[in-house]
Amino acid sequence: MKTIAEINQKIKKGEVVVVTAEEIIDLVEKKGLKKAAQEVDVVTTGTFGPMCSSGAYFNIGHSKPKIKIGGGACRLNDVPVYTGFAAMDIYLGATALPDDDPLNKVYPGEFRYGGGHVIQELLEGKDIRLEATAYGTDCYPRKKLDTYISLKDLNEAVLFNLRNCYQNYNVAVNLSDRILYTYMGVLKPNCGNANYCSAGQLSPLLNDPYYKTIGIGTRIFLGGGIGYVAWQGTQHNPNVKRKDNGVPFAPGGTLAVIGDLKQMESQWLRGTSMLGYGVTLSVGIGVPIPVLNEEIAQFCAVKDEEIYAYIIDYSQAYPQGMPGTLGEVNYKQLKSGKINLQGKEISTGALSSYSKAKEIAEELKSWIKKGDFLLSDPVAPLPGVESGYSFKPLKERLIK
Repeated sequence: MKTIAEINQKIKKGEVVVVTAEEIIDLVEKKGLKKAAQEVDVVTTGTFGPMCSSGAYFNIGHSKPKIKIGGGACRLNDVPVYTGFAAMDIYLGATALPDDDPLNKVYPGEFRYGGGHVIQELLEGKDIRLEATAYGTDCYPRKKLDTYISLKDLNEAVLFNLRNCYQNYNVAVNLSDRILYTYMGVLKPNCGNANYCSAGQLSPLLNDPYYKTIGIGTRIFLGGGIGYVAWQGTQHNPNVKRKDNGVPFAPGGTLAVIGDLKQMESQWLRGTSMLGYGVTLSVGIGVPIPVLNEEIAQFCAVKDEEIYAYIIDYSQAYPQGMPGTLGEVNYKQLKSGKINLQGKEISTGALSSYSKAKEIAEELKSWIKKGDFLLSDPVAPLPGVESGYSFKPLKERLIK
């Protein structure tokens, strides 16, 4: 047994032993679980891919004369932001689109620019046009504002993502006879391809399937800077079906994360256009897992061939909310480039980047080894299997 406090002392003294979630697999195979658990203090994980439920809030400071943007309208590079907080606080969602975007009127829509791209351009140091209108008050008399802002000009710029880092996800296929444009990418007709979105054996919540070390207050790598787990993410669903190793087949846990946008880098927060679907933000996240005991070491040694995901039809089953799957497949098979489904060999593609996930795990490893990153004790656990917490679909009621 170890404690996070003991591991942090090792970090401060330069004595900590850190490996990535890839490296722990070989270590357990060569030295055995007990020896590996004794030697290793921290396992670093990583994931990089599109995460729609993301965004950032800003305080832009007061103009002269002052304006009350709250309750009015505001746009950043023509992308609308939410203003219903106060005079100068706004929130930009990653999927927000300009009013003049043709959307899917010209099908499939290209969705060239949106909230995710604004966040990326702020990190690149670009000037962003801010336009606002307000109704005017005695204390905030100004009714229009048209100016430019940059990240360095803002009082606060905080990345606050409501649902990131999904614990496993569907493998998407298309059983129909027409091409589909989805958040899982372009799906060819008649099972022409299969798309997935997870780093598999490197993914944070697949290395801690029961959230024994990851909780509210956990310090993480977020977008190239330091962030924190703020809460369970929306649609957090720990009670989905799991294998004996604890890994869920279906989309399970999620994380709400927060961090100072000014510390982050554009290479780890990228505006992303998805043909025929919309815009999003590709986010880089890395979570350190303290190896407190053999059980945690065993979880961290999970391999791609031990992680299974459900295959779901996105032509009928997914959009109509129909139960059932077309089967299951493991990540070793997915990463091979081909899987067999209903007697047919089909190609696979990843929306997430495994190479970027490896970079994140290595970067976080280097921070810890240099003493630049200490682990944090969660102040509260995430809802787990025993909590009875589960995601509930919308209960529709007839409005007379």
